[in-house]
Amino acid sequence: MKNFSKTLLIVVLVILLGLAGLVGWLSMTEYIPDPIEELEPICYQSETTLLPQSTLDLLSWNIGYAGLGAEQDFIMDGGQTVRPGDEATVSRYLRGIQETLQSGNYDMVLLQEVDVDCDRTYSTDEAMRLSSGNSYYAPNYVCPFVPNPETILYDPIGKVNSGLLTKANFRIDSAERISLPCPFDWPLRIVNLKRCLLVSYLPIEGSEQKLVLVNLHLEAYDSGEGKIAQTKQLRDFIESEYQKGNYVIAGGDFNQLFPRSLEHYPIILPELWQPGLLEDNQLPDEPGWLFVSDNRVPSCRLLNQPYDPADTANTQYYVIDGFIISPNVQLEMVETLNLGFTNSDHNPVHLRISLR
Repeated sequence: MKNFSKTLLIVVLVILLGLAGLVGWLSMTEYIPDPIEELEPICYQSETTLLPQSTLDLLSWNIGYAGLGAEQDFIMDGGQTVRPGDEATVSRYLRGIQETLQSGNYDMVLLQEVDVDCDRTYSTDEAMRLSSGNSYYAPNYVCPFVPNPETILYDPIGKVNSGLLTKANFRIDSAERISLPCPFDWPLRIVNLKRCLLVSYLPIEGSEQKLVLVNLHLEAYDSGEGKIAQTKQLRDFIESEYQKGNYVIAGGDFNQLFPRSLEHYPIILPELWQPGLLEDNQLPDEPGWLFVSDNRVPSCRLLNQPYDPADTANTQYYVIDGFIISPNVQLEMVETLNLGFTNSDHNPVHLRISLR
């Protein structure tokens, strides 16, 4: 009995030392971006300058890192898994995403959850695979080892290097990564996303005005304060750009329900993950600012189980993807493409606008 107790103590000490070493290593290698970072293009193929009073087609899509298609669930949403079972599944989802992007005549594309070198997607460089025209990439999730949030070390998420990708068929003068507030304290902070805005500045021919294009993916698994703080910073930024005389379009995954969407897709699983709620008073004060979304089709599903639309009691939908447009941007059309969540847990949102 004495030997057993001694052995047990040694095992416990080894585990504790191992965990302490892991936390220390992750702390030393923590990704800490600057408040503002200038970005270099990963693809630049067009010098076409945007014309005044243009009508433009944009697409925003959280592609779920080509790992969250219809067959998948996710542990943070009440599911069981942390990654697809094999590389072939990732390749299939990514091909489907590429086909959707190529099938539409989109002038600008905003993508979220684009993996570059991640264990969960078998080191596939999705940013390069999806780049075209003029493309910029901004990392928002960089960590050499992310444990499984349920079992700590068993079946870990592993190495993560993921972010936002913006593509445009027009000249981009500059692009920058703007850091957003992180709501997590140490040690949770070291394995969590460092959210940001990917801001692209597109010149307009014969004008000092620019089109300011903001790609975003706001906080998901916080207690709510993070989403509020990040939304406030977004509001302050887009308001300042509009006051300079620029056109502003901000799009992406807000992880918050768009106004008036809850009546179309009520919360039926309150014990699982719930998004925040966007309110019209979160827009800048000047009249004419708009939240733009499509309530006819859900933009996201909960990953508590593989997708089964026939199981209405356990299939939770949301409208958390869309846009904010400034008063000098005319809304022509918005449509969420109903792709049946085949290749991602989000449906893409297609926006058509005109510059006034």
